Amino acid sequence: MSNLIFSVLEQLNRFAGFGIGLASLFTENVLAHPCIVLRRQCQGPRALWKGMGSTFIVQGVTLGAEGIISEFTPLPREISHKWNPKQIGEHLLLKSLTYMVAMPFYSASLIETVQSEIIRDNTGILECIREGIGRVIGLGVPHSKRLLPLLSLIFPTVLHGVLHYIISSVIQKFVLLILKRKTYSSHLAETTSPVQSMLDAYFPELIANFAASLCSDVILYPLETVLHRLHIQGTRTIIDNTDLGYEVLPINTQYEGMRDCINTIRQEEGVLGFYKGFGAVIIQYTLHAAVLQITKIIYSTLLQNSV
Repeated sequence: MSNLIFSVLEQLNRFAGFGIGLASLFTENVLAHPCIVLRRQCQGPRALWKGMGSTFIVQGVTLGAEGIISEFTPLPREISHKWNPKQIGEHLLLKSLTYMVAMPFYSASLIETVQSEIIRDNTGILECIREGIGRVIGLGVPHSKRLLPLLSLIFPTVLHGVLHYIISSVIQKFVLLILKRKTYSSHLAETTSPVQSMLDAYFPELIANFAASLCSDVILYPLETVLHRLHIQGTRTIIDNTDLGYEVLPINTQYEGMRDCINTIRQEEGVLGFYKGFGAVIIQYTLHAAVLQITKIIYSTLLQNSV
């Protein structure tokens, strides 16, 4: 009888772990996507999931490029516990090369998420790939003389990507260390229930990932604003008028590069200009936290009913 109960608990534990991971994936991609569109454009509730398919393509290109580069070069994909400065430098170089490869597709995906539905064609999910390749070879993509060359976008794109990776990695490991120490202390004091023990097996990592994403997005939001403006400039993108809600506006910026963009925003819009759309970040992570909490409640209820 005890073996049967143990088997049922083990199967439930595996199922719950899969469900929690699926809920986290849903929150970070599907549920968060409208907030990402708001962050990039600050538009209304219409068509908030536009361009979601292209974001998955960008993630696939990024993971694929990282795997291929690490396979054919000595650059490490993971950092071992016995790390050294050389290994960290090589790992960050791998990340930099990966962001460079994915940059044209990131630019195409960004345009898809902010382009107004009024003038946007019914494009397929692979349109991001076509537009990205076209941006590289200079064919098939509408552009103007204000379009910045990809070479001038490499530095801000790689800088944002590497800084985001470093900050999120440090925050994640720090939060996870604190949570594991807290869990270990509870186990030593024998104050942890069986249900709490099972929760401790999954939720610390989810909470650490949540804190890492939140901190990195908040810290790098001004840089993200600059990066998005540079990528969109000269692409003849038409966005919705978020003030009136019933007309569209062209993007007519004329930044000469990253430094000029920063100076122009500071002079014409002030410091708050770097934080336009920041309210969407608050909404995004409030929803994320709510989903984590609901998932935890459901998981705890299932475990309590089975124990």
